[in-house]
Amino acid sequence: MKNEVMKLLNQRVSLRRYQDRPISRADMDTILEGAMRAPTAGNMMLYSIIKVEDPQTKLALSKSCDHQPFIAKAPTVLIFCVDYQRWHDYYMLSGVKEELDHRQETYQAPQEGEFMLAAMDALIASAYANIAAESVGVGSCYIGDIIEHCEIHQELLNLPKWVKPVSMLTLGYYPERHKQPTSSRFAKEFIVFDEKYERLTHDQLETMFKERASKFSVNNKFQAKNFGQFNYFRKSGTEFAKEMTRSMKAMLEDWSN
Repeated sequence: MKNEVMKLLNQRVSLRRYQDRPISRADMDTILEGAMRAPTAGNMMLYSIIKVEDPQTKLALSKSCDHQPFIAKAPTVLIFCVDYQRWHDYYMLSGVKEELDHRQETYQAPQEGEFMLAAMDALIASAYANIAAESVGVGSCYIGDIIEHCEIHQELLNLPKWVKPVSMLTLGYYPERHKQPTSSRFAKEFIVFDEKYERLTHDQLETMFKERASKFSVNNKFQAKNFGQFNYFRKSGTEFAKEMTRSMKAMLEDWSN
């Protein structure tokens, strides 16, 4: 018999339709408290959460995040950002640079390693928010497209140099009589390995993708001949994927220079 947490995890779906009512303050407090109880490197909490409910901001995000209208209709949007700005500012307040000058040492501004550490903090926090939301009947959908168009989001959200968005959750109550089925996952044998990584053989790959490949149709807009081709053209070989890569490189360059 599964425990209550596992029941929540197994019933969770990517929800893109919501009841037309705001999330209660009590439920939002639960969601944010859950996020802030997430594991964090050195208890530094290297992330910030921006809660967006303004219709115009949500509309702008629905356009900049790969033109997804449902984002604008979500009662609340949470944006999880890597945030080293607070610690940098606190170090300056604490006289770290002056002390380093006295020691004839150079201040080390946040670099790529700090970005990755903060990104892990932010992503874990978003996962905890997701679980906390499910516990109070609030559905969500992850939006990775917040990484795109970093210049637009930097201005829209008033982000300083060492704050960058890496994850976004749309949130809202499940519609009445919601029956959306949960999506399947790959079998554990293809994802979890003991002690060392194991590269899958051709036969294992065929078995792993068998269920998804069985639903593939040759009548598709990409003119793909099989599921592998279809998924590539749908995800990796797209303009939004190219923009995401461009934007990610721009964020890292701005972060470390």
